[in-house]
Amino acid sequence: MAAGGGGSPSIVEYFGGEDGYRCGYCKNESGNLSHGMWAHSMTVQDYQDLIDRGWRRSGKYVYKPIMNQTCCPQYTIRCQALRFQTSKSHKKVLKKMLKFISKGDVSKVVSEEEPMDSHIEDVVPSDFAYKSESQVSQTELTPLNEDHAEGVENDDKDKVETKEEVNVKKVESGSLQIPVDKDAAGPGEPSHSSKAVHAPPKPGKGADLSKPPCRKAKDIRKERKLQKLLQNQMGTLEGSPLQAGQQALLSQNSKTPTNQPKSIEDFIFVSLPDDAPHKLEVRVVRSSPPSSQFKATFQESYQVYKRYQMVIHKDPPDKPTINQFTRFLCDSPLEAENPPNGPECGYGSFHQQYWLDGKIIAVGVIDILPYCVSSVYLYYDPDYSFLSLGVYSALREIAFTRKLHEKAPDLCFYYMGFYIHSCPKMRYKGQYRPSDLLCPETYVWTPIEQCLPLLELSKYSRFNQDTKAVDEGRVKELGRVRVLHKRTIMPYSVYKKRRKGPSDEASVQQYASLVGQTCSERMLLFRS
Repeated sequence: MAAGGGGSPSIVEYFGGEDGYRCGYCKNESGNLSHGMWAHSMTVQDYQDLIDRGWRRSGKYVYKPIMNQTCCPQYTIRCQALRFQTSKSHKKVLKKMLKFISKGDVSKVVSEEEPMDSHIEDVVPSDFAYKSESQVSQTELTPLNEDHAEGVENDDKDKVETKEEVNVKKVESGSLQIPVDKDAAGPGEPSHSSKAVHAPPKPGKGADLSKPPCRKAKDIRKERKLQKLLQNQMGTLEGSPLQAGQQALLSQNSKTPTNQPKSIEDFIFVSLPDDAPHKLEVRVVRSSPPSSQFKATFQESYQVYKRYQMVIHKDPPDKPTINQFTRFLCDSPLEAENPPNGPECGYGSFHQQYWLDGKIIAVGVIDILPYCVSSVYLYYDPDYSFLSLGVYSALREIAFTRKLHEKAPDLCFYYMGFYIHSCPKMRYKGQYRPSDLLCPETYVWTPIEQCLPLLELSKYSRFNQDTKAVDEGRVKELGRVRVLHKRTIMPYSVYKKRRKGPSDEASVQQYASLVGQTCSERMLLFRS
């Protein structure tokens, strides 16, 4: 599997298990426990594989809750975007936005669901992210050329690794080489499945849940025709707006057959009157490295964030600074990648801006990865809380995932961060169905319906009911972990023999067991 299309390997500093921090959910002063590492750079493939092992980023800090010890276990949750069906409450939110845009209706109905923002879950990690920030200079992080790396390995008489395992692979591929079923890992399948082809469902097991349901050929033809008309409309790239009032020509083509429930797209792409009082545009701008459109709207976006934090999260005025905003929601370790078989906007970190009548009213911070759109955070203008922008933006991001899937077939999931069952106000994420939770021990995806009864009995639970199942991605050879030491890349087996001072094997073993064998052999673990 390719490490990424950018050529540069991921470079991380592992900090080990953190001391306990205050929990934003149960308010325990020291119950929030996690492992963490600072990512100086990271390929989108490595981050995809890490979040499939329970990791999550806050700025450049990447952390993994210690699930069986932390006070409020946080389970990675993903929605199967291709099979997503809007619920009654979702439709209410979509209709409310449509009425507001088309008629100016401002019926301030309280939403039945908790807003789909990240609440406190990413604000808390951002606090210890600052405390754990790396002090390593950029020079130390720049590997020497491959000859130097080869020379180090050739000096070691007991080497087991080949040259390919030691060298920096400049570009393992010009584009991401993605196994056919990597993100089609269905419920109960390992998130790092190595199979090349989908196995047909076993007799009596029913349909393959990782694939969209069968549909009539006529409906598929209609949808294809509609999608052609929608080309370059949905998800709008780098400032080319998607205008809610410009879909009149699509209204006839987008009608849903009477025997099928309405999709998100049916609510978004509708004909609006010429005299509609409002105009909504959605723009996707790359935040890292910052595009010109991102830079041009930075101040306006920051002001929305500041108001959101002060009004919604009750932050004092001096807390949501530009520096905090930048480090928390703009800085990202993800390398921008634009392979020919990927989405038009490429992979990496973006801000999805919601423009109403020419001003930003909300921003969804997202990562576009090989197999998913990962929601990082949402902030919005509190004056527009009545539009349930948290739920609305989540639905738009699911629709955006479906759109990206057309160009990048492996990209078909919407990751919503963490599901915290022990905190009732955070259970709303489970209402986006069908969705799966990640087993914290074997890293297989399990339908949320099977997980909820277990979580009612215990806040920490292993979801994989196969008692013999183990973590298939576990570390088997510690010596193969890649290390960056004195600007030289080498396997840990070489570094271990050259290291002076006390052994660091326990720390490296812990790091490797958490990131898994694949990432440990691909990423560079910085050692001073």
